[in-house]
Amino acid sequence: MSLGNSLFNARKKSGLSQEAVAEKLGVSRQTISKWELDETLPDIRQSKRLSNLYHLTLDELIDFDMDLKEIEEIIANTSEEKEARIDWSSAWS
Repeated sequence: MSLGNSLFNARKKSGLSQEAVAEKLGVSRQTISKWELDETLPDIRQSKRLSNLYHLTLDELIDFDMDLKEIEEIIANTSEEKEARIDWSSAWS
Protein backbone atom coordinates (compact mmCIF):
# COMPACT_ATOMS: atom_id res chain seq x y z
CA MET A 1 0.00 0.00 0.00
CA SER A 2 1.32 3.47 -0.87
CA LEU A 3 1.73 6.26 1.66
CA GLY A 4 -1.06 8.15 -0.10
CA ASN A 5 -3.46 5.23 0.35
CA SER A 6 -2.38 4.94 3.98
CA LEU A 7 -3.06 8.62 4.56
CA PHE A 8 -6.45 8.38 2.83
CA ASN A 9 -7.51 5.30 4.81
CA ALA A 10 -6.29 6.72 8.12
CA ARG A 11 -8.17 9.97 7.48
CA LYS A 12 -11.37 8.13 6.56
CA LYS A 13 -11.04 5.87 9.60
CA SER A 14 -10.70 9.00 11.75
CA GLY A 15 -13.86 10.46 10.20
CA LEU A 16 -12.15 13.64 9.06
CA SER A 17 -12.50 15.53 5.79
CA GLN A 18 -9.55 16.80 3.80
CA GLU A 19 -10.60 20.31 4.79
CA ALA A 20 -10.58 19.46 8.50
CA VAL A 21 -7.12 17.88 8.30
CA ALA A 22 -5.80 20.80 6.28
CA GLU A 23 -7.11 23.28 8.84
CA LYS A 24 -5.56 21.38 11.75
CA LEU A 25 -2.17 21.20 9.98
CA GLY A 26 -2.23 24.73 8.57
CA VAL A 27 -2.02 23.62 4.93
CA SER A 28 -4.44 23.74 2.00
CA ARG A 29 -6.97 21.06 1.19
CA GLN A 30 -5.16 20.63 -2.12
CA THR A 31 -1.99 19.73 -0.21
CA ILE A 32 -3.84 16.94 1.62
CA SER A 33 -5.25 15.75 -1.71
CA LYS A 34 -1.77 15.70 -3.30
CA TRP A 35 -0.41 13.67 -0.37
CA GLU A 36 -3.26 11.16 -0.66
CA LEU A 37 -2.78 10.87 -4.44
CA ASP A 38 0.99 10.32 -4.03
CA GLU A 39 1.71 13.46 -6.06
CA THR A 40 3.78 14.91 -3.21
CA LEU A 41 4.93 13.76 0.22
CA PRO A 42 4.46 15.41 3.61
CA ASP A 43 7.68 16.42 5.32
CA ILE A 44 8.69 14.59 8.49
CA ARG A 45 7.15 17.21 10.79
CA GLN A 46 3.83 17.09 8.96
CA SER A 47 3.99 13.28 8.94
CA LYS A 48 4.38 13.28 12.71
CA ARG A 49 1.47 15.69 13.08
CA LEU A 50 -0.65 13.45 10.83
CA SER A 51 0.20 10.39 12.91
CA ASN A 52 -0.83 12.24 16.08
CA LEU A 53 -4.03 13.47 14.45
CA TYR A 54 -4.94 9.96 13.34
CA HIS A 55 -3.87 8.41 16.68
CA LEU A 56 -1.25 6.22 15.01
CA THR A 57 2.47 5.89 15.41
CA LEU A 58 4.51 7.08 12.47
CA ASP A 59 5.35 3.46 11.67
CA GLU A 60 1.65 2.53 11.77
CA LEU A 61 0.80 5.44 9.49
CA ILE A 62 3.40 4.43 6.94
CA ASP A 63 2.27 0.80 7.04
CA PHE A 64 -1.41 1.51 7.74
CA ASP A 65 -3.57 -1.45 6.77
CA MET A 66 -7.23 -0.85 7.51
CA ASP A 67 -8.19 -4.51 7.48
CA LEU A 68 -5.50 -5.42 10.00
CA LYS A 69 -6.46 -2.50 12.26
CA GLU A 70 -10.12 -3.52 12.17
CA ILE A 71 -9.25 -7.11 13.03
CA GLU A 72 -7.05 -6.00 15.93
CA GLU A 73 -9.86 -3.77 17.27
CA ILE A 74 -12.41 -6.56 17.01
CA ILE A 75 -10.11 -8.93 18.88
CA ALA A 76 -9.41 -6.33 21.56
CA ASN A 77 -13.15 -5.74 22.03
CA THR A 78 -14.11 -9.42 22.13
CA SER A 79 -15.15 -10.56 25.59
CA GLU A 80 -13.41 -13.54 27.16
CA GLU A 81 -16.69 -15.48 27.05
CA LYS A 82 -17.05 -14.97 23.30
CA GLU A 83 -13.35 -15.60 22.75
CA ALA A 84 -13.63 -18.98 24.45
CA ARG A 85 -16.24 -20.00 21.86
CA ILE A 86 -14.13 -18.96 18.84
CA ASP A 87 -12.00 -21.55 17.08
CA TRP A 88 -9.04 -19.25 16.35
CA SER A 89 -7.22 -21.94 14.38
CA SER A 90 -10.06 -22.06 11.86
CA ALA A 91 -10.52 -18.29 11.86
CA TRP A 92 -6.89 -17.56 10.90
CA SER A 93 -6.46 -20.38 8.37
